[in-house]
Amino acid sequence: MPSPPVLLVHGFASSFERNWRQPGWVDLLEDAGREVIGVDLLGHGHAPRPHEPAAYASLDDDVAALLPAGTPVDAIGFSLGARVLLSVAAGRPERFRRIVVAGVGANLFRDDDPEPMARAVEGSADTEDPLARAFARFAADGANDPKALAACLRRPSKPLAPQDLLRVSCPVLVVLGTADFAGPPEPLVRALPDARLVTLPRVDHLGTPMHLRFIDAALKFLDAVPGA
Repeated sequence: MPSPPVLLVHGFASSFERNWRQPGWVDLLEDAGREVIGVDLLGHGHAPRPHEPAAYASLDDDVAALLPAGTPVDAIGFSLGARVLLSVAAGRPERFRRIVVAGVGANLFRDDDPEPMARAVEGSADTEDPLARAFARFAADGANDPKALAACLRRPSKPLAPQDLLRVSCPVLVVLGTADFAGPPEPLVRALPDARLVTLPRVDHLGTPMHLRFIDAALKFLDAVPGA
């Protein structure tokens, strides 16, 4: 029986190309015989780039619309992409066989104010917040539209609740660096009915997508036989 397609959903201020193709994920998956479904979230990559926060309220529906009919998929998401994937899987659990999420943990359940990071990314204010400064530097890629990224951060949204994730019925691999602001990972792992955890010692948030242990763990997890 052929392996299912793999849906790849990138993180904030990144793109399918930057998050997945450049570090080698796409080549590795295609060499393994997997069809890759690439996503550019609204405001990122080749997707439209509206400047109104309300336009970003449907990120989950945008990703759900890319799910192929008739067959469950495997999926890998990083950061914002991981949050979107878990939300989609909670509403449509039958559409997924296995999911890998990285760069997320207890932060999914927090209601952090996006404004400092949004202002830093769009360049409208200096900030002493090291996290906001790091994301502003990462977002300062000539391919990005700072106003679109700031609008994405300001989108109407609410934190996930642990009970929301009870509906995610497939196995989930959670990968998180020990230096990642998104941690700790345990609240997320406990909220998922079937989850396992891989930690990346001394790895921070932005260093995760190209980390070899993340890549290796994700590919092995997707290839695992049922029940493994």
